[in-house]
Amino acid sequence: RGGEGGLAGALPPGAAPIVSAPVARVPAPPAPPVEAARVIATYPHDIGAFTQGLFFSGGRLFESTGQHGESAIRELDLATGKVKRAVKLPAEYFGEGSAGWGKTIVSLTWKHGKGFRWDRDSFRKLGEFSYPGEGWGLTQDGASLILSDGSPDLRFLDPKSFAERRRIRVTWRGRPVRQLNELEYVRGEILANIWHSDLIARIDPETGVIKGVIDLRAVIASVAAQDSEAVLNGIAWDDRTGKLYVTGKRWPKLFEIALRGAAEEMESGGGAK
Repeated sequence: RGGEGGLAGALPPGAAPIVSAPVARVPAPPAPPVEAARVIATYPHDIGAFTQGLFFSGGRLFESTGQHGESAIRELDLATGKVKRAVKLPAEYFGEGSAGWGKTIVSLTWKHGKGFRWDRDSFRKLGEFSYPGEGWGLTQDGASLILSDGSPDLRFLDPKSFAERRRIRVTWRGRPVRQLNELEYVRGEILANIWHSDLIARIDPETGVIKGVIDLRAVIASVAAQDSEAVLNGIAWDDRTGKLYVTGKRWPKLFEIALRGAAEEMESGGGAK
């Protein structure tokens, strides 16, 4: 996929707008804070992994990857970056986001409108489900699966039937924001990679309003990726340790990060996902 970067207004220099045209001419609310991430620790990551989803389940780290013929669900060893085990998707599918639900893993595909359920411990396929439109990112809030599709909307799905329960429109200063990609639910907020940008949005799950933005320019610069598609894409929150991790497509590193300022409480641990 090709894309654009950044949010409009009061953001790091060079960020191109990906907000949609305003629906009505009304005064924009104040700009949410932009907070720089600081690196706490660095771990190896498989440079061949086209990362689409990243999450912890039961204290274990899982990843879904994309590309036709390469898409897979994998369990990773955090300390070494090695793949402990994996299951590949059929070659016709381009894998996308994934999330844990109980002792299962739910994964999406890009343009096929089809998702899969896997047994977390054996990687045995348990079933398939369908959804309209594209699949990009996936997370869960303990009650619903939350799906992004590249549009400004996030869909909340029933974890059993996968029927849509509701949706929110994500906005920045009153304007819809698109290119929302990998998702992670962290302490009452939805974190979302914005595709082809160096930013993660912190989204209110009730209103869709972006409450703040995480600036990862320094992290991305340290990777020095040569491939234009080796973009930031992968957010994982370990609710057992209270640690937050990020990586990207074909990145050689995975980073534990913390936030300065108002978001610093995210590094202090505790809280349920």
